[in-house]
Amino acid sequence: MNLYVVLVIVALVTGWAILSYNVLVRLRQHCGEAWSGIDTELKRRYDLIPNLVELVKGYAAHERELLTSVTQARVQALASTGSPGAQAADEKRLVSSLDRLFAVSERYPDLKASDNFLALQHQLAETEDRIQAARRFYNANVRDLNTRIEVFPSNLVASAFGFRPEEYFEVDAARVRQVIDVSFT
Repeated sequence: MNLYVVLVIVALVTGWAILSYNVLVRLRQHCGEAWSGIDTELKRRYDLIPNLVELVKGYAAHERELLTSVTQARVQALASTGSPGAQAADEKRLVSSLDRLFAVSERYPDLKASDNFLALQHQLAETEDRIQAARRFYNANVRDLNTRIEVFPSNLVASAFGFRPEEYFEVDAARVRQVIDVSFT
C-alpha cells in the first residue's frame, strides 16, 4: 500500500515537472516570437531612414555632420545583434539623431512643406508606434517568462533545466517622460 502512495506521489511530481517545463518552453518561444516582431519593425525604420536623409540633403546640404551622424547611427543600430539591452542602447542613439534631424528641419520651411518629407515623417511616426506596440508585447512576454522562472516551485524546474530570465527592451525613460512644451501663440 505504501508503495502505491509513493508511486502516485512520484507520478504527480513528475507530471508537474513536465508541465512546468513545457510552460517555460512555451513562454520562451513567445518571447522569441515577440522579439521578431520588434526586429521586423526596426528593419522597416532602417529602410525609411536613407530616404529621409537623401531628401534632407537636397534642402539642407550644409547639415552634413548631422546627416552623417544619422547615417552612422542607422548603420550601428542595423548591425546590432546583441542582447535587447544592447540593441536598445543603439536604438536610443538612432532615435536621438532622428530627433535632431527633425529639429533641424524646422529651420527649412520648404523642406517642412515637402510632400515627400511629410510622407516620410508620417511613415516614421507610424513605424515608431508599431515599434512601441511590439515592445509592449515583447516585454509582457518577458515578464511572464521571468515571473515563471522566479516563482516557487517552478523556479526549481527552471534552474534544473537552465532557464534564464530574458532582458526587457526598454526605452529611454527620460525621453518618454519629457514635458512637451505646447504654445498657442
